[in-house]
Amino acid sequence: MDFSLSQDQEQLRDAIERVCAPFDADYWLRKDREGGFPEEFHRALADAGWLGIAMPEAYGGAGLGITEAALMMHTIAATGAGLSGASAVHMNIFGLHPVVVFGTPEQQQRWLPRLIQGQDRACFGVTEPNTGLNTLKLRTRAERHGDHYRVSGQKVWISTAQVANKILLLARTTPLEEAKGTHGLSLFYTDFDRSRIEVHEIEKMGRKSVDSNQLFIDDLRIPVEDRIGEEGRGFEYILHGLNPERILIAAEAVGLGRAALKRAANYAQEREVFGRPIGMNQGIQHPLAKSWMELEAAHLMVYKAAALYDAHQPCGAEANSAKYLAAEACYHACENAILTHGGMGYAKEYHVERYLREAWIPRLAPVSPQLILCFIAEKVLGLPKSY
Repeated sequence: MDFSLSQDQEQLRDAIERVCAPFDADYWLRKDREGGFPEEFHRALADAGWLGIAMPEAYGGAGLGITEAALMMHTIAATGAGLSGASAVHMNIFGLHPVVVFGTPEQQQRWLPRLIQGQDRACFGVTEPNTGLNTLKLRTRAERHGDHYRVSGQKVWISTAQVANKILLLARTTPLEEAKGTHGLSLFYTDFDRSRIEVHEIEKMGRKSVDSNQLFIDDLRIPVEDRIGEEGRGFEYILHGLNPERILIAAEAVGLGRAALKRAANYAQEREVFGRPIGMNQGIQHPLAKSWMELEAAHLMVYKAAALYDAHQPCGAEANSAKYLAAEACYHACENAILTHGGMGYAKEYHVERYLREAWIPRLAPVSPQLILCFIAEKVLGLPKSY
């Protein structure tokens, strides 16, 4: 079993680092203060051809796997871009996967090249205010009228809706009281019509450069040709993007944790108190060493899950475990980085407080740690379902 990167993967990592190099810590600090989508960063990755890393070569993508996509997202976060940089592009990696798997050739040709080239920006419209993770109870309604659907409802925590011109939307085409099992939801990829979609930005703790929003959809017209696959099978289709999403956010969390750990170790070597570097003290060394081990272990689970996914093997337990372990390891690493800096860890100019604020994201999204524990208990250990 070989845990080292292949030569091609090393070249990929180096290429991503070169693209990220001009976007240093001061760039992301400025974005954290001022907000505004990181247009230059997004364009740099698009121009270098990386937005379609896991999409088919026939449409301008690189045709690589989720393993390489995870490596890319880890590298972006680890450069210090953190979740701000990663969140600006990761919708491209997992979000349109249902189109790759279930879309018609006409739909793929119409949608994928523009996304890969950075001409389109998409948001992911699934979560609703009153259903949370209970996706089968979504209430946003899509009613068919001849050659189109009319959609009304609400969505919440929708990233990049301030700048998106496309939306991947999950809506109910069968009334909730008539739906059976997982049937009744349909998946659409369509224009983000701002005359029919009201967007309210949610002010939040961190990642100011990538907006989060609540959407109010009022009689949005969607052509039938913008529906992905069969009517009523949208939940089944959306599942094909969920394991990659967990793998990628886990990779990003490990990258963010490593960025924090690097800053902490550097500071511990340079900062002198009582005539010697604080890094000589075991009270500083041991928490950082523990964080290194936790991040390494989480990273191994990330790549196990990615390898299983790319081999078309079941990976639900591994993908969820990777997300859980990486989020916890990231959070502890960012916390230890602040403690290593002492009072200066609270100062924005040292960056680690920003990392800690961003470290909450993979802990909370796209699924709670508690629900992951329930999943592992039920699906892996065979315990009774608890919810």
